[in-house]
Amino acid sequence: MSGASRQLTLLLLFSCCVVAREVHAGEQCTAAGRQAEYYTAAVFEHRPFLSPDPLALISRQQALRLISRNLDIYEQQVAAAARKGAQILVFPEDGLHGFNFTRPSIYPFLDFLPHPPLLSWNPCLEPHRFNDTEVLQRLSCMAIKGEMFLVANLGTKQPCLVSDPGCPEDGRFQFNTDVVFSSNGTLVGRYRKHNLYFEAAFDTPPTADLTTFETPFAGSIGVFTCFDILFLDPAVKLIRDTRVKHVVYPTAWMNQLPLLAAIQIQRAFAVAFGINVLAANIHHPSLGMTGSGIHTPQKSFWYHDMEDPEGRLLVAQVPRNPLGLVGAEKAVDKVDPSHHRFLKVLAGDPSCERDSGGVPCEEAPTQSLPTAPTFHAEMMYDTFTLVPVHEKAGYLQVCSRGFCCHLLYKRPSLSQELYALGVFEGLHTVHGTYYLQVCALVKCGGLSSDTCGQEVTEATGVFDLHLWGNFSTPYIFPLFLTSGMVLETPDQLGWESDHYFLRKRELSSGLVTAALYGRLYERD
Repeated sequence: MSGASRQLTLLLLFSCCVVAREVHAGEQCTAAGRQAEYYTAAVFEHRPFLSPDPLALISRQQALRLISRNLDIYEQQVAAAARKGAQILVFPEDGLHGFNFTRPSIYPFLDFLPHPPLLSWNPCLEPHRFNDTEVLQRLSCMAIKGEMFLVANLGTKQPCLVSDPGCPEDGRFQFNTDVVFSSNGTLVGRYRKHNLYFEAAFDTPPTADLTTFETPFAGSIGVFTCFDILFLDPAVKLIRDTRVKHVVYPTAWMNQLPLLAAIQIQRAFAVAFGINVLAANIHHPSLGMTGSGIHTPQKSFWYHDMEDPEGRLLVAQVPRNPLGLVGAEKAVDKVDPSHHRFLKVLAGDPSCERDSGGVPCEEAPTQSLPTAPTFHAEMMYDTFTLVPVHEKAGYLQVCSRGFCCHLLYKRPSLSQELYALGVFEGLHTVHGTYYLQVCALVKCGGLSSDTCGQEVTEATGVFDLHLWGNFSTPYIFPLFLTSGMVLETPDQLGWESDHYFLRKRELSSGLVTAALYGRLYERD
C-alpha cells in the first residue's frame, strides 16, 4: 500500500513524545507530558524463516537450527528496541517455528515449560534445570541483555498420564504458548492459547488461562493470542475480571476486509475497552498476513504493508493510564447541526425522516422515510441485507430480524463509487462459530450491488456521518478504516436512547469501512 512501507519512528525528546512519521505510517502523537506517565513499548512484525515441509518428521536438532535462525532476528530487534529505550517488546505468534504442522511433526519444535506460578525460574541463569528448554534459555538471555520485558510465542509440551482426564493418547499436552520474561530474565508469565484456529498440532488447555504479569512501568499487563480476541473466554473475561489496562497480543492474523483486517480489530478492541493493546503480527504478505500496532483508545501507531518483503519494529510511548474515548453523556454537542439532526431522528421526529440533502430537521417538510431498495450480498461469508448510498446527504435505515442499522450522512461531493449500508444479525459459521450484530457502511468493489462486501483498500468517498443501531449487547467494536489502510478515530461513541452510535466528521481520506461490530457471546 502507498505510504505504509515507510518507517515509523518515534523519538523521546526530553519529557515529551514526538512522532516523526510519513503519511499513512501512523497518527501523530500529542505532547506526552511527564515521562513518568508513559512507558516505552515495542512490537516487532516478523517475517519468519519457515520449515520447507512442516509435515516432515525431523530431529530436535534440525528443529532447533530453524528456530535459531528466527531467534537471531529476535536478538537483533531486542538490541534495536533497547537503543530506543523500550521497556517491553512483543514478538508475534508462530514467529519461531511457523505453522501448518501436524501433531507429530511439530513435536521436535516444542520446549518443556513448567508452570511459572509454581516456581521461580530464570532459564538464562539456570539452563540445566529442565531438559528441552533451549529456546526459553535464549529468550531469557535476550531479556537480560536488552534490560526489558520480553513477550514471545512458541510451542510447548507438558507430560501427562493417559489416565488423567483430557490427557491425549500420546501422553502429552502440546500448547500454543506465550511466555513473558522480566528484564532480569525470570519467567513471569505463561499463557496457553484457548481459541485455536485450524491448529491440529496443539491442544486446547483444560481451562482458559487468565494470565497477567506485573511490571514496574505499567502495573499489571494481560496476555492472549490471535483468535482469542473474538471471544469472551479469555479475552473479555481477562479485561472484565482483572481490570487490566494493558494487553500484549501476539498474533498470526490473515487479513480479511472489509471488517477484520488485523489493525482494524486490534484498534477496535483497544477503543471498546479503553485499554492499550501491544499487537505483533507475522509478516507474510503472500498469505495476507501483516498488520501490527501499538494501540491506545485515543491513538494508534501501526504497520500494514502487503508489498515490503520485510517486517518492521514499532516503538512508541504509551500512557500508563489510558483515557477512553469520551462517552455520549459527556460530549453530546447539541450545537453541532449534524448531531442535532441525529438526536431528532432518534427521537422519532418525522421531519427528520427523509433524504433531505442536508436540510436541517426543523426546516425539512414532514414526510415519512422513503423505502430504499434493499439487496443481499455476501460479506465475510455472511449474507448481509444492504441499501445503496447514492445521494450527497440523507438518512437511511436497513433491518434484519428486528435489528436495525441507521445512517445519517453528508458528503461534500459524490464520487464514482458505490457505497452501501449493511446489516447482519446471526451466527457466523465459517472459520469459527460466533454470534454477531453488525452495522456497516462499506465501499463496494465496483458499481454493481454484487460487489458489495468485496475486499477494498482504496477509496475517495468522504463522509460526515452518524452510524447507529439498536444493539442488544454491550460488546460493540468500532471498525473505522480509510483509503490506504489508514485507521481513523471516531469523534464520538456511546449510547443514546438504547442505541449505540458512532459519529465522525472530516475524514482524512476516502472511506473504506465504518462499522459497529457487536458480539453476543452468550449466543455462540
